Order: sequence, then C-alpha cells, then structure tokens
Amino acid sequence: MTALIPSPPYRPGQGPQATYRLQLHAGFGFDDAATVVPYLQGLGISHAYLSPILQAAPGSTHGYDVVDHSRLSDAAGGRPAFDRLAARLHDHRMGAVADVVPNHVAVPTPARLNKALWSVLRDGPASPYAEWFDVDWGAGNQPLLMAVLGQRIGRVLADGELSIDGDVLRYYEHEYPLRPGTEDLPLEELVTEQWYRLAHWRVADEELNYRRFFDVDTLAAVRVETQEVFEATHELLLELLHEGELNGFRIDHPDGLADPRGYLRRLAERTGGAWVVVEKILEGDEELPRDWPCAGTTGYDALLRVGGLFVDPAGAAPLSALHSELTGEPADFAPVVEQAKREIVQHGQYAEVHRLVELLARICQDDVRLRDHTRRAFHEVVVELLVHFDIYRAYVIPGEPASPTAVQALERAAEKARENLDDDRRETLDVVLHLLLGRETSRIDEHARHELIVRFQQTCGPVMAKGVEDTAFYRWFRLTSLNEVGGDPEHFGVTPEEFHAFAARLNQHWPKTMTTLSTHDTKRSEDVRARLGVLSEQPAAWSEAVREWRRLSEDHRSPLLDGSTEYLFWQTLFGTWDDGPLPEDRVQAYLLKAIREAKRHTTWTSPDEEYEQAVAAFATAILADSTVLDSVRRFAANQAGFVRAATLGQKLVQLTMPGVPDVYQGTEVVDLSLVDPDNRRPVDYEDRIARLLRLDEGGKPDDLSDEKLLVTSRALRIRRQYPEAFAGSYTPLPTSNGHAVAFARGDAVITVATRLPAALHRLGGWGDSTVVLPSGQWKNVLTGREVGSGAARIHELLEDLPVALLVRS
Repeated sequence: MTALIPSPPYRPGQGPQATYRLQLHAGFGFDDAATVVPYLQGLGISHAYLSPILQAAPGSTHGYDVVDHSRLSDAAGGRPAFDRLAARLHDHRMGAVADVVPNHVAVPTPARLNKALWSVLRDGPASPYAEWFDVDWGAGNQPLLMAVLGQRIGRVLADGELSIDGDVLRYYEHEYPLRPGTEDLPLEELVTEQWYRLAHWRVADEELNYRRFFDVDTLAAVRVETQEVFEATHELLLELLHEGELNGFRIDHPDGLADPRGYLRRLAERTGGAWVVVEKILEGDEELPRDWPCAGTTGYDALLRVGGLFVDPAGAAPLSALHSELTGEPADFAPVVEQAKREIVQHGQYAEVHRLVELLARICQDDVRLRDHTRRAFHEVVVELLVHFDIYRAYVIPGEPASPTAVQALERAAEKARENLDDDRRETLDVVLHLLLGRETSRIDEHARHELIVRFQQTCGPVMAKGVEDTAFYRWFRLTSLNEVGGDPEHFGVTPEEFHAFAARLNQHWPKTMTTLSTHDTKRSEDVRARLGVLSEQPAAWSEAVREWRRLSEDHRSPLLDGSTEYLFWQTLFGTWDDGPLPEDRVQAYLLKAIREAKRHTTWTSPDEEYEQAVAAFATAILADSTVLDSVRRFAANQAGFVRAATLGQKLVQLTMPGVPDVYQGTEVVDLSLVDPDNRRPVDYEDRIARLLRLDEGGKPDDLSDEKLLVTSRALRIRRQYPEAFAGSYTPLPTSNGHAVAFARGDAVITVATRLPAALHRLGGWGDSTVVLPSGQWKNVLTGREVGSGAARIHELLEDLPVALLVRS
C-alpha cells in the first residue's frame, strides 16, 4: 500500500469539504476535541461538526436540552475552552459547524436553570417571556401544566410531599417559583393560585397545554418564529459565526417549527448565506422544498440509497417468509405502521389532537354553515388524517396557495382516511381538508385558521417519528438494517440505476448537502447494517443458521418470549459479532430499550418486569452457551469476505458521491454500535491515531478496521486535493456486471465498488467483467497500481481490495 501525500488543507471560508461529528459532554469537552484536531486534519476533515454547544440541563449527555442560550456549555469547558478549540482548528486551517436546536428548550430540574421558563411559571401571561412558549392559556388564563408528580395531587398533599421555602415551592428535587402575593396562603389554596398546575405525570398525555418536542414533557417548544425569540436564542451562535469561530449550522428538527422556510430565510439573512443543513426526514421520493435557503439535509436520504446498493432485492421474498414463520407478523409493514401510529395518536399525542379538535370546533362555531360538525366528528377525522399522513410535513404556508406537493400529501391522507369513515364523517373530512389547505376562508377568523394549518403540521412529525421510527421499527424485523431513520423496511434494495439517478439529482440541486452513514440517531451503526445487509444475498443459509440456533437454545427460551423479540436478538447477535458477541451489558441495555419502544409487552411508563426478566434471562443464557456461540462464530466466519466488501463499498461510495460527507465519531474504523446511548460511547482516538500513522508510513492493513481507515482517509484527502472534481460533474460509468457500481467525479476521480458479493461469489466471480474508464492513465490510490483507460477488467482492478479509488496519474 502506498500512502497519499496530503495536499494543503481545505480553507474553512469555502464551506465544508468533509465533516467529522463530535459528541460533546462533560466527559469529552472542547479541550478534548482540540486534542484530536491534528488527527482529523490528517484524516482529511475540513470541519469539526459539533453537537449542541449551548448550556444544557445538568447531566445532559447530548446537549439538545438547552437551558441558557447566552452561554456555551459549562460541562464542555465554557467559552474559554471553546475559544481554544477554535484557535486549534484555525491553526490547522480547519473550521467548525455546530448543531442548533431552534425548536425547544429544556424544562430542567430545578426549573430556575431556565430563566425564561422560571419567569413564565412565576408571572404567567404577564411575564416578558410569555410569548416565548407555545402555551394555550385558555379563555380564563388556565395554569401551565407541570406533570411531574409521582402520584395524584391529592395524595401528594396528604402525604406532605410539598413544602414552601421562601418564595419557592418544593417537590423533592423540583423547585417552582411562587406567584407574588401567594406565599402566605394555606398550602392547598396556594397550589391552586399559581400560574402552573402541579399534576400526576400521567396527566400530560391528556391535558398538556404547551407544545413540546414529540412526547417529551421536559422539552418545551419555543416560538422561534417571533423576532424576539429568534434573536435571543441565536445571538451567541451568530456572534461565533461572524467572529469566524463557527462556519455553519446543522438545524435540528425544522419540521417542529411554525414556519421552517421563514426560519431558514431569516437565518440565511443573518448569516450572510452560511452553510446550513437541516435534519429533515424525506419519505420515499419526497424532495426537500426547493425554496428553502439551505445546502440540503443531514443525509438520511443518502444513507437509504447508499445502504440499499448493498441489499439484494432477491432476498425480500424468502426473508419475508422466514420472518412470518418465526414471528407471526404480517408480510406487509403497512398494517404495523398504521396500528403503531394509531396508538401514538390515541395516547402519546392525545393532548395535541385534543387541541386541534378544540381549534376546529371554535373555527366552525363562528361560521353558521359549519356549525353542525361536532367535536366527536372532528376527533375521528383528525385521528384518521394523522394516522394516514405518510410524510413528516406538507409545508402549507398560511396565506399562500398550497403547493402541488402539499395538496397531494393531504389529499392522499384524506383518501385513505375516507375508507374508515361513514358518509356523515366524510363530510366533516371535506371541511377539515379545505381548512388545512387554506381553501375555506369566508366568515372564518383568519388567525384561528392559520393556527390550525400550522398546528396540524407540527403534529404530523411527532406522529410519524414516534409511530414509525420509535414503535413500528421495533415490531417488524424482516431485515433490521432497513429499519433506519429515514429508511423504509419495504424498500428492499437499490439498483445502481436508482442510485445514479439519486446522486445526479443531488449534484444538480443540492451539491453541498450532507451525506452520512451513521449519526447519533441511527438505530444501528453503518457497519452493523452492512453485516445485516449481507443476509439479503443468502436467505437460505441465514434461515438454516437461525433454525439451528433456535434448536440449540430451546432450553433457554421462556414461554413469555415472543418470536419477534427472539428474532431481533438473533439479527443483533450476528450484526454486532466481532470474533464474539458484544459485552452483555450492552446487549441487555439495547434489548431493554427495544422491547420498551415496541410497546407491546412492556413500556417505559408501565414496565412489565416479568417479561423484561424473561428477555434478559434468554440473552444471558445464550451469551453463556458455548455451543450456540460456536455455531454463530462459524456462520459469521463464512460471511467475513462478504461483510468486508459491503463495509468498504458503502463507505467509499458515501465519501465520494455528491454532497459533503460526514464521518460520525469513530466510524472511520469498524464500529459495531447500536442505538443511543450505545453509539455515544467514548472513542479510542489513540488507537485510531496509531493506525493512521502506520498506514501513512507504508504499513499494510492488518484487519478490516485498518482497511476502512485506509479507504476513509484516502477518499477524504482526495476530496481535499481535487475540490474542483467534487464540485463538478457526476458521471455513472458503464460496467458489464451489475455487481459493480462505478462513477466519475469531474474528470479526475473514479470510484469502483463491489456490491452483493455473496451473490457474485455464487456466480463464479468477476470472470471477464469490465468497467469502462475515461481516457487517460489512472492510479488506484488505495493500492498504488496503475491502470489505463477503456474496458478495464474488474477482477484486476479489485484484486487487493473490493473497492478502488482512481485519480489521474
């Protein structure tokens, strides 16, 4: 192997060429990040991509629970440490982009840590911060619901669990301000005279009167659409950007905002058009709205296509049969999604649905033509629309004609909803649909109509996220690598033609969008998904293996253990296998989260200890059974070559396709991680630094991690060395064998990767298969081999590695 000589570093002012995601917290702060900057520069990274950097709630490990927008995270080292990180990056001619959380703030314990919230709790609608929060005070100024009590308020009072300390009301570690003038009241009267209502935690799902993030009561939404809130929550971030210490932003959950497009326009104006990407989940062929002034998404759309290249569509039917045999689940995913979304709408999002119903009732009560539609009818219609709405948001802008895409999305949901409604309710559905599309205008209060349009859209996203990602994905396991954020378990495989078309669209419309394979939100790391994708190529061998493991483990299986959970365990065991299983504590933590998210036998709020213990006991027994593990080891060993091709192939494709590639912390080598918090474990940078140094000194890769690091570093350095190529054209290259995917960037760089290697092996290998290279002499920077133009034999090109990265020599 020959090392590529690094070119001069990329200039941060040009925007990112490649980013590297760093999770910041008390255990890995700004100074820790500064220590790895030289390594990141050597890897080929242009910008450190930082998780939220503002002051978060105590003990936060992720930073999305901001409590103070005016200062940087104390746990990460505060402003002095951040300045040192920025200086270190500048010394290495690198930049930084940061995660921004515009949608919500934390409801911390104690609440005084959030001064805006504390003020609202104390002074109610009279607080100068009252307009910050999306609160439904009601006609009589109803108190803000604080659903934190472990039991009903009557029992809490009887048991003496509340106490007064000066002007503060205490409930264990919780503190709340007292409304001025109420300190001397008897306790029972005092609690009813506050601008907040302390309530049992279960009340929140039914009576919550402030908008929150999904179903998380401790994350209160803020109205960033107002100028005052935007300025206050973005002042420090914009200061850092204008001072050159930040160079761009990743925007968290824009679909939760009242006006995503308006927010992005304001941000673009205030930043002067800095690089901004949005965490937007695109469903199916959905595209990002072209009128959004941003660089693109955070890359889940790319993840779906890249991963799909390494999934064999021929495996869909046999794996479906095996899945139904082992679990009893339906062959189609759609009914699982519908049921899960229906549960979320009826329970976790009940308060939000109730608010929509009340808004509809108020609107129609004011118009005699619509007055005879009842609350019950509105409730049934809203439920059906939310259940059948198949994207995260329609982007209807109040006061503007709905776009064709928005109309199609709402009418598609209405058409499906109509099937579950009788004739009378269908009339109500027509009224609601017209209101949501802004078509019903006469005799109706414009403010209320606009509010309805926005609130409905703000509810669609949580129903999709909680119903699909966080419920249905944990119930249906035909091939778990497809159960990914932004993914579709029924989209089984992506052809080279489909991938090339997608990449060409990105290059034309969103050339600076982010691409990714792993994030802090992915259900499984890219390398786990690559391993699982190999199963699509050999469903018969997998079926035989699983049946053997089930036979060998029969004595470990409790009658309580259901087939879906057991099948998830077997896929997880193989997907994370690395000459042995993951440590048991990680496996157990994952399984516990998975079965609670599934919400079938146990939940976070109502855990079933007997069921959870049965699942844990099964996992413990398997992980201690050498006979079972030896069988898994043999099967995994037989897949090693195929796993190698998928692991390296998807990485090289992601790093060289159109867009700005992001490397999630640590994934430059093989990383077998599961859903958070497993994917936020500490990264061993000393090991990675030593590996890269050895490769740069001419050492040969010792294992798959070395090979992945070689591919990652060489691809990233090539991006830095040939920026004009990656800013130029995307050209698919003809191959005579569908097991190769190849494309050129500009006229200087070519990617060739093996896909579906197990199926290729059964066909006898490459044989005389060729890939047509453009004119000129080419050098494979991964191996140092030279190759000419024309029809190059693939088996010669990929003799040493299952991928090739060519540059003009």
